[in-house]
Parts: sequence; C-alpha cells; structure tokens
Amino acid sequence: MNVLGIGVDVVETARIESSLQRFGERFLHRVFLEDEVAYCNSMKYPARHLAARFAAKEAVSKAFGTGIGGSMGWRDIEVRRKTTGEPFAVLHGGALELSRERGVREVMISLSHTDHYSVANAVIVGGWL
Repeated sequence: MNVLGIGVDVVETARIESSLQRFGERFLHRVFLEDEVAYCNSMKYPARHLAARFAAKEAVSKAFGTGIGGSMGWRDIEVRRKTTGEPFAVLHGGALELSRERGVREVMISLSHTDHYSVANAVIVGGWL
C-alpha cells in the first residue's frame, strides 16, 4: 500500500467548551454524528473527547488536501472506536465519494488529549505499490 495523504490537528479544549456554551445543540449537531455525541457525553469530561474528534475530522480533511468545506463537511467524517478502544474513521457523503475517486483503502487515525489540548493525526492509504 502507499500513503495518499497525512494530516494533523491540535484543538484547545476550551475552544470546544466555548462553542458548546454559545451554540449548544446547534454546534453539536452541525459537527458531530449522534453516536459521537452519545459516546462523548458518556465520558467524565465530554469536551475533551469532542475536541479529539473535532481534531480528527480536521486531520482527515487535511490528509485529503481539501479541508472542511467544498468537498466534505464535518458530518462526512465519523470517529468510531473498535472494541479494543482503537479509534477509526468512517467516511460518509462527500468524503466517501472522494475516497472512492482516489482509491482509498483505509483512513487511520490516532487521538490524544490532555486537560487543555487534543491532537489527532490521520494517514490515508490506498492501492499497492
């Protein structure tokens, strides 16, 4: 397989907390899918987990070289967890269409967070060398 793109993003948890306070449900449902919100809200510090998923969506969009906007939206990238706890990305809508056009086989992500920051990186792989 070969690497088609890489992306990274860092998010301040306070920025996500501020958006939650200002826009509430409107912000949540503009950026996240229902299962993402449910998972994060089940955690002791939901904003940290939301920030990590926000960063993952940005990292994936950067790996595609498009950013969030014309080719893909926030809800076109979903962050899920395997039973082992490992995060993975599921693509929908424009992101899925773009991945098919480019021959993407897998989108790998890694997440980490502290009290104040969340970071995510993404690697998009496709085809065989």
